[in-house]
Amino acid sequence: MAWFFANDDLTTEYYTITGEDASHIARSLRMKIGEALTLCTPDGRRHECEIAEITRDDVIVRILRSTECEQEPDVRVNLFIALMKGDKIDDVVQKAVELGAGEITPFLSARCISRPDEKSMSKKLARWQKIADNAASQSRRGVIPRVNPCVSLRDIPDIVKDKDMSVVFYECGGEKLGSLIRGKLGTLALITGSEGGFEQEEIDYLTDHGVKVATLGKRILRAQTAPVAALCAAMLLTGNLE
Repeated sequence: MAWFFANDDLTTEYYTITGEDASHIARSLRMKIGEALTLCTPDGRRHECEIAEITRDDVIVRILRSTECEQEPDVRVNLFIALMKGDKIDDVVQKAVELGAGEITPFLSARCISRPDEKSMSKKLARWQKIADNAASQSRRGVIPRVNPCVSLRDIPDIVKDKDMSVVFYECGGEKLGSLIRGKLGTLALITGSEGGFEQEEIDYLTDHGVKVATLGKRILRAQTAPVAALCAAMLLTGNLE
């Protein structure tokens, strides 16, 4: 079934889909009046709809039934990914959305090789958000995770201060994630480094602000592998991959 996202909560019987989604429905999918599609809304609800009208620019659908969206994990994870060379983060964003990340925040640490200027960073963020949009639709998410603006590592403690738990994964060792995550969590922050890893001073700074240090095992994972592995492990431990 075609799967799309509305920008607003649905309060009426009909809803008008515009822009790229409308073009995709009418021209790419070649859907017809009477065919079914799903709309998910920011309030976490899933709406089964049928196409009522197709115009040159819009697709109007009629809402047939609405339910709570069951696809979303019960833990909201903010995945912090250190900037990497090239297009490595593209795949990380895609896989993170498929696995259930609630939001993704790129950040700069001391050993990041990639340091794009403001214009390049703006283009990267737009591309990553587009990847997140597509991955959310493909994996039947209930919401589209947001890719946040890039921050500095030193900004992270203030961003995560209200999380139930925050964990940084350090290549030089730490606690097993299973000993830190026991049972349900409402909110969780996961932090992984760049190709060069973290400096000890950075780890000390994060732990001084309440962030836990964890390991992903005895093997050294690539920078683009670590966030996917960390998120997968966290989802399993919180009961969201059962």
